[in-house]
Order: sequence, then structure tokens, then C-alpha cells
Amino acid sequence: MPVIQTRRHFLTGLSMAAAPSLVRAPSAAAAEGALETTTVRLSKIAGICIAPQYVAEELLRAEGFTEIRYVETVAGEASTDALARGNIDLSLNFAAPLIAVMDTSAPVTVLAGVHVGCFELFGNDSVRSITDLQGKSVGVQGLGSSPYLFLAAMAAHVGLDPVKEINWVISAGPSVKPIELFAQGKIDAFLGFPPEPQELRTRNIGHVIVNSSVDRPWSQYFCCMLAGNREFVRDHPVATKRALRAILKATDLCVAEPARVARQIVDGGFTPRYDYALQTLNEVPYDKWRDYDAEDTNRFYALRLHEIGMIKSTPQKTIAGSTDWRFFNELKRELKA
Repeated sequence: MPVIQTRRHFLTGLSMAAAPSLVRAPSAAAAEGALETTTVRLSKIAGICIAPQYVAEELLRAEGFTEIRYVETVAGEASTDALARGNIDLSLNFAAPLIAVMDTSAPVTVLAGVHVGCFELFGNDSVRSITDLQGKSVGVQGLGSSPYLFLAAMAAHVGLDPVKEINWVISAGPSVKPIELFAQGKIDAFLGFPPEPQELRTRNIGHVIVNSSVDRPWSQYFCCMLAGNREFVRDHPVATKRALRAILKATDLCVAEPARVARQIVDGGFTPRYDYALQTLNEVPYDKWRDYDAEDTNRFYALRLHEIGMIKSTPQKTIAGSTDWRFFNELKRELKA
């Protein structure tokens, strides 16, 4: 069911000093024309690294939106599938699953890079590097999930065949969760996204093999990118740009006010634990979106997935057919630090 945020959640999460500059409608909006729609639907998922999407409500209202819905995807439906089907309009997601769905010619358009890093690979004592995953059992949420595609790209980068040389263990309902299998010593490695890495560190389980926020080459590319349903982007260019502006401003808010943002996403029902939310906001590099190249990120991950046969399209084809950087480039110039 859709979850509609209230103005109270945002306003109580901002300091008096920060609120005026972030919330007031930008003068640039006047030159862009009227919104084609005042409704926007965003995804609601378990991962909390997409916090900018969750705290953008009042910024979206400042851009002229009057109805902002956070839609929980149905069981087994990825946010990329929900985008393609038109069940949501815009969503943050990891680059690799976006590329995978673009490879199927699904109606999804990638618009911008929003933040760097968030995935972490944990191993037991037998796993000290990515190459040690050969022949090992590795837990992910599902084949085709963001963690699976990320780790498959990592394995391919060091010369492993992720299909033939890794034993994948996936979620099979509430009774079989890879993170708990790892905690119980029943699998060798686990790749998770916030708040899972924070939980494992708190419980002192395993050790970190790769942290995509700081370890190269993964830290040199966007992790989560903003994508839209192609029809929504085509028919609502003004709304698309204004929604992106709000989310990018919310990304800056995650840097400026991490404690308040953490409290807001807990109060808004997006995640249950304040301590894990605050750790995530302090650890994920939300301050890089002006500096990184979104197209370069698409090219990097498309090459990795193409090399191992997980997509058929060349990087050039996915970039040409399923990306639109116009709004992102304009807003980089407009929202200079």
C-alpha cells in the first residue's frame, strides 16, 4: 500500500538554520514552466542507503508537488520491475540492476547518480579476498538482486566466473535468510546493504572483505542512481527535473544533518533502528554526486556484466538507449556547492 509522508516529518527534521535555503522554491523553477503533474510515486524498500529519497518530501512540495507517495513493492517485485511496469515513477537503485533491466529494453531511463558506496562483503576466516570466494558459499537476497549483481561484477573483475565458481545461497522465505546463515557459520560470505553491514559489525560477526564506500575501484563510481519510468520522464520533463532537484538537495541534507535525517526516516517508518540509520548516513559518501560521472558508472558496470554474459547489450547501447543526463548536468551547474 502507498505510504504518504506528512509535512511534520520533514519540518521536525530540519534545523531553523538549514530549513530556509533548502525548502524555499528555487527561482530557476519559474523559468521551467508549470508541472505536468503534481503527483509523484517513489519506491519504499528495506534499504536505508536511499535516505535522500525518503527525506525529499517537503523539498518536493517546494517544487510544486502536492501528492508524494512512497509505494511498497509487492512481494518478489524489484523496484526496477515496478518502474518498468509504471507502478512507480522514480526510484533510487544500484547501477547494476538498472543496467540489467535496461538490457531487456524495459521502459526505464536512468537520470542521475546520487551517492557512492553502501554494499559491504563480509567473510569468515577462510575468505580474505574476493579470489577466495572460488568454490565458497555466498549469501545474497536473490539471483538478479542488487547484491548478487554487485558481487558478480566484483568476481568477474578479479577473474572469477561468478556463475560456475561461486555457490550462491539465496533467501527462501522468512525462515532462510543469508545474513543469519552467515551469522550461524553455515555459509562462507555474505554481501549486504544497510542496515545489514551495520548489524553484522554490531554483532561482531565476520570481517569486511570489501567496503564499496572506500575500496577501489568500486568507490570510484556511483552506487545508487535515480531512474524513472520512461513514459513518466518523456511526458513530464518539468516534473522529472524538479523531482531530481529535490532529491539532490535531500542528498546534501544527508551530509549536513545526518542525525536529523536518521531520526526522520525512523519516525517515517522507513527503518526501525536509529543507531543503524545514523551509522549509514555517516558512512555512505553522500557528498560526491557533483564530482562523479554518471555515464562512466553505467559504462563500468555494463562492461563487467557484459564480460560475464549477464547482459547482451554493449555499454554504448545501454547508455544511448536508456539514459538521459540533461537534467543532472543542468542541476550540477545550478546547485554548485
